[in-house]
Amino acid sequence: MNRPYGRIKMQTIEQSFTGQYEVKKSKFIAHLVPISQYKGLQEQLRAEHPKARHVVYALRYLNEFEQIVENSSDDEEPKGAAGVPSLNVLRGEELINVALLTVRYFGGTKLGIGGMARAYASAVKEVVALADIKKYEKEFTYKFDSTYSDVQKREYVLNKLEIFQVERQFLGDKVSWEIKTTQEKLDEFKALLTKS
Repeated sequence: MNRPYGRIKMQTIEQSFTGQYEVKKSKFIAHLVPISQYKGLQEQLRAEHPKARHVVYALRYLNEFEQIVENSSDDEEPKGAAGVPSLNVLRGEELINVALLTVRYFGGTKLGIGGMARAYASAVKEVVALADIKKYEKEFTYKFDSTYSDVQKREYVLNKLEIFQVERQFLGDKVSWEIKTTQEKLDEFKALLTKS
């Protein structure tokens, strides 16, 4: 489902968090991760938890057209009892560019569809409460070249501004840089470059 985000206040995370919720001896282990860490994580969690019955997921991210894309899976739980309740918590928290995966260990007592939906939502709420949530800011890519003698100066400015998404290539007579950061930091960086 694609939804334009307009004036929604979006939030995100920069690292992974894990929370746990138990009800009637069933254990729900929720993993909230940046969307960039999602690929392969479901298989990894299945390998780490071979006795777990289900690994449910919910995703929210911005696509290349700046639209919110949402997806979820019940992973063989009753339809609508796991993925959608998890996704609803992410929506309510206005989280974007995140993946949520919940590992469920069956405790021997059936929870019913409503009980299961509440349990999955509670597990997500637990991990969200633990997460270091940040305001989402769109990032931009900026490319520039420098001389070899300016590399240390550029690195100093980038570190000072806490711009860590940096790629550089050492070419014949120059260094080619590509950074990814928010508009505010990009403006500061450009201003500092003109001063040095």
